[in-house]
Amino acid sequence: METIKKKPLLSGLLILFLAAMVFANIGGNMYGALLPLYLKDLDASITQIGLFFTLSQIVPLALQILGGWVSDTLGRLRAIAIGSVFGVIGFIPLILADTWEWLLLAVAVGSVARALVGPSFDAFIAEHSTEENRGKVFGISQAIFMIVSVVGPPLGGWLAGAYGFKLMLLVAGIFYFVAMVMRLGMAREAAKGASAKTDKLTFVSLKTNLGAMAVLIFSGGLITWMLIIDGFRDISFQFSENLFPVYMQEIGGLSLQQIGFVMSMFGVAMMVSTLAGGWLSDKAGERVGIAMGMILMAGALFTLVSIPSGAQNQWLYYVGWGLAGVGAGISSPAYQSLISKAVPQKNRGVAFGLFSTSLGLVSLPAPWIGAQMWDNVGPTFPFTVTASVLLLSVIPIWLKFKAPKQVEEALAIEEPVAATAD
Repeated sequence: METIKKKPLLSGLLILFLAAMVFANIGGNMYGALLPLYLKDLDASITQIGLFFTLSQIVPLALQILGGWVSDTLGRLRAIAIGSVFGVIGFIPLILADTWEWLLLAVAVGSVARALVGPSFDAFIAEHSTEENRGKVFGISQAIFMIVSVVGPPLGGWLAGAYGFKLMLLVAGIFYFVAMVMRLGMAREAAKGASAKTDKLTFVSLKTNLGAMAVLIFSGGLITWMLIIDGFRDISFQFSENLFPVYMQEIGGLSLQQIGFVMSMFGVAMMVSTLAGGWLSDKAGERVGIAMGMILMAGALFTLVSIPSGAQNQWLYYVGWGLAGVGAGISSPAYQSLISKAVPQKNRGVAFGLFSTSLGLVSLPAPWIGAQMWDNVGPTFPFTVTASVLLLSVIPIWLKFKAPKQVEEALAIEEPVAATAD
């Protein structure tokens, strides 16, 4: 009997795609986790750090959905290539800045890159999988991608501690430049293929794309609930996430190198657990993994802010960040899989762009509010608020995060096989 050769979960193109993402995001993770400390090195106060991250959200807020539309129209690889050029340009003011205010320009230019790359990343992976194995493909892809969180923070922390922030940022920029070259080559090859996108960016196509998403958003169904809950979680994260490196330095007494290694534990734990998260998503349903992830991340935050000060307790930060990594690893592939199943393929770029931002103007002051919580209530308070919101979100997640069978059937008819490369 002739045996049918089983196709690998990851195609050669997807592996090359992920390799370019790893190079780009090693550079980003080298400085991203340490950016609050870079601001502090440029004489920014806690309140100014909160204000910086509030102002830095304005450009992404305006661009995320547009970036998704560009991805849907021009193709995933072309959108990523264009974004990568902006990403390289963004390193110039990042390296040359002599005051914290100048970093706003770097973040604004870098936001163009993230707006184009972020939605395209998830949509590209979704289109190179089937519904039956989508959770597994997202899980494996995330496991490979999390190399950036294992290598980036300790490398950035070591370079910044030993040679200063400027040299560290220069090395990070070199990593990103290599990724840009790879992505430009992939986009050029994709443009030669029979499946290359020929659509143009027009107001009519934007209006059509946004109209289709508006129907899903205001229907009161799964997408509506996902946006509401995702928005509240994003706001709660904005209260605290940019303050944690400062917390570990000032309250925990950790050096730049120690902070880098501690935060890499998050990447290690997520890399190990995301495969199980993808399997769980396919077998038990997405809401199970998402709910478990929220509980674990809330527990991690409560653990981290309960650590007594002193060098003998520094190992507990590894435990807390590891627990957070497991929570993110279990929930991330489930969340991505659920979005991709609930939205038609032609709108996935806009959908992932929509979910990668927060609840618009409501969330803009959140980093500044978190800084006020730190100054006026106590350093642990913003993190406690975030953890409490994560725990409360489990209830609506369990009740509402389940794709109706008719949606699954409709998507199965519309997309019977995985799409080819853009």
